Amino acid sequence: MRAMLLTEHGGLDKLTYTADHPTPTPKADQVRVRVHAAALNRLDIWVREGWPGLKLPMPHVPGADAAGVIDAIGSAVSGWEVGDRVVIDPTISCGVCDFCRAGEQNRCPFGGIMGEDISGTFAEYILVSARNLLKLPDHFPYEVAAAGSLATITAWHSLITRANLRPGQSVLIVGAGGGVNSASIQIAKLAGATVYVVGSNAEKLAEAQKLGADHLIDRSVGDWGKAIYSLTGKQGVDIVIDNVGQATLPTSLRAAKRGGQILIVGNTSGPIASIDVRFIFSKHLSILGSTMAPHADFVAAMNQVFAGKITPIIGARFPLDQAAEAERQLEAGAIFGKIVLDIP
Repeated sequence: MRAMLLTEHGGLDKLTYTADHPTPTPKADQVRVRVHAAALNRLDIWVREGWPGLKLPMPHVPGADAAGVIDAIGSAVSGWEVGDRVVIDPTISCGVCDFCRAGEQNRCPFGGIMGEDISGTFAEYILVSARNLLKLPDHFPYEVAAAGSLATITAWHSLITRANLRPGQSVLIVGAGGGVNSASIQIAKLAGATVYVVGSNAEKLAEAQKLGADHLIDRSVGDWGKAIYSLTGKQGVDIVIDNVGQATLPTSLRAAKRGGQILIVGNTSGPIASIDVRFIFSKHLSILGSTMAPHADFVAAMNQVFAGKITPIIGARFPLDQAAEAERQLEAGAIFGKIVLDIP
């Protein structure tokens, strides 16, 4: 089968395309999916580069997001048929621990993410546990479903489940261009919030405005923390969603109002941040960590995508054999929205 393989950790030259990778055979509780579209995430770059403690059997298939058609079914799987169109829940869980039994699969101590902890989606055929499937409506585009997976569920779980976003609240989204950010704008507006977006340039902010952002702040022209302070009548915002980390967290704390919440959903600028803890106790702030989503949130978020209430933004599409170029474009940060790999 066709696949994009990571041969060892390092640069883009460590990604190798092959048309002759072994086609996997499903175990009893798995299905095999013929992938029609996969999508990139910043996670794919981190996995390629590697980090201390990450031990993956090589060659490794990267990628977390995918949509396609069930091609084969394990002997213990029921409720699914060959030919069913599906989108993949990328949150991996054991299914039997206390967290899984409580419906909190994203907290499973034995779990992880497709493409990070197990073989991923940048391939013609992939194996998936049956509990990670969701039926794709007839004629719904594979590429849109794939683009809406990891990013949308991350945004949904953090804003709706973790922060309990309510109508009338205000949300600041730090960053305009990524998949999580574009999903967060739409989810916050869907929930009835006022949305502030900090972006790196006017072009990305214009795209954020199209998605419903109410207030746009270009961080290239000044202190965005002061801008939030001014725009909110010296109050700050109820919720800050920050997936940048090191470079932005100190300002995110200043931008939150008293009693506000800081949602940490990533660390694209680095994992180690220095903060003034006085902001936390003097403003009664809550710092919430959030990653991935329970399957129930995956279903809820994707149903909003299927209904057209959340639209995954696809900024670029590449064939599978150009996945390395797709990662280069993602790394450059010039594309607004998600990058999709087509596997016709």
